[in-house]
Amino acid sequence: MNSYIAIDWGSTNLRAWHYQQGACVEGRRSEAGVTRLNGRRCAEVFAEVTAGWPVDDVPVVMAGMVGSNAGWQPVPYLSCPVRLSDIAARLTRVDNRAWVVPGLSVQREDNANVMRGEETQLLGALQLAPADVYVMPGTHAKWVQAEADKIIDFRTVMTGELHHLLLTQSLVGAGLPEQREDRAAFRDGLAVGSSDRSILSRLFEVRAAHVLGVRDRATISDFLSGLLIGHEAALMAGQYAVKAGRPVTIIAGEALAQRYQQALRFVGLNTQTLAGDSAFQHGIRSIANELAD
Repeated sequence: MNSYIAIDWGSTNLRAWHYQQGACVEGRRSEAGVTRLNGRRCAEVFAEVTAGWPVDDVPVVMAGMVGSNAGWQPVPYLSCPVRLSDIAARLTRVDNRAWVVPGLSVQREDNANVMRGEETQLLGALQLAPADVYVMPGTHAKWVQAEADKIIDFRTVMTGELHHLLLTQSLVGAGLPEQREDRAAFRDGLAVGSSDRSILSRLFEVRAAHVLGVRDRATISDFLSGLLIGHEAALMAGQYAVKAGRPVTIIAGEALAQRYQQALRFVGLNTQTLAGDSAFQHGIRSIANELAD
């Protein structure tokens, strides 16, 4: 594939890249995520973001919340288990040469889950850092079980959102000063979170610790982060057994990847990391190549 346009269109922002001869010649960014359209239609935002680009001459591949009910057009999920290689054959056309990638879903009595956008990163990770288990940290972290190119199962852990809510809208974070990074506090949190099967009883202790002066009030954010991520790592390591010697692939930006790498090693797992943008770009490229064939 020599030329194509890739768009990562999420809830709060949009990023677009124009590729020519296999190289990115321009990237653009907009805050017009699907929850920030301000009355505009997705087609209008698309026209603005891609102005001057050859949208009628090259394939445009979009992934993310653009395929949700709040997006351009509802795009059906592909139900797991599913082969990632099947994704390119199940795109939904929304404009002359513009296509939306389907998300993935799990529908079982013991697990109901959905993802949009992460499937494209997984497609890239399959090429760059294949694994049996993938972790995609964020506001809602995704843990994905795979067999080669087949996605068997995945679950969502709301660690990032829970950290934010506890710190900003609960007694845990009430009255705290500006927080600073503290690696020791994060490690302390990891030790507690990874060893306690239920952290519900530990959450109020976070507040009590800084009220009583047991813990530095400016490091509570990192302690809480360690507590939650440590618990997540221990819980999900038990959910998805990792074969001996096989690393877990962490798909994330550098800062989050380092935290999850530390947490997973804390519970005895090997890891390899992959930048989220790199995973997305490789995934989109493979889909664009399929469109050209």
